[in-house]
Amino acid sequence: MKYILLVLVTSLSTWVFSQEKVLWEVSYNAAENQVEFRATIADGWHLYSQFIQNDIGPVPTAFVFDENDSVKWDGTVKEPKAIHAYDENFEASLDFFKNQAVFTRKVSTGSKGTITGYITYMVCNEIMCLPPVDESFSVTIP
Repeated sequence: MKYILLVLVTSLSTWVFSQEKVLWEVSYNAAENQVEFRATIADGWHLYSQFIQNDIGPVPTAFVFDENDSVKWDGTVKEPKAIHAYDENFEASLDFFKNQAVFTRKVSTGSKGTITGYITYMVCNEIMCLPPVDESFSVTIP
């Protein structure tokens, strides 16, 4: 009986940690001349803003771009209005997103080529947080 319970607990914890809590879709929007990073966040989980003080606890979402001389940027990554609420995990009021968030970065006119890099992010639910994740991306500007 103890063996069965151990197997069930181990299986459940593996399932919880192995499920992707954020699905990223990265695309180029030619009409707006920008790269869009669409995060679809699993029910019950939240993704932290880029603008979290490092000394509070959660890892802020960050976008890292590989060097590419054929792509010129027009500004930094913008994010939608975040939810500002108290987070029990860190005992602080923080900015985060639920369900979905679309981050954007404008590209200068005339830029072409493939943009590569990665997104670092962290998610939590009401009782636990998962370790930060690095998600690679690649998108082509025609």
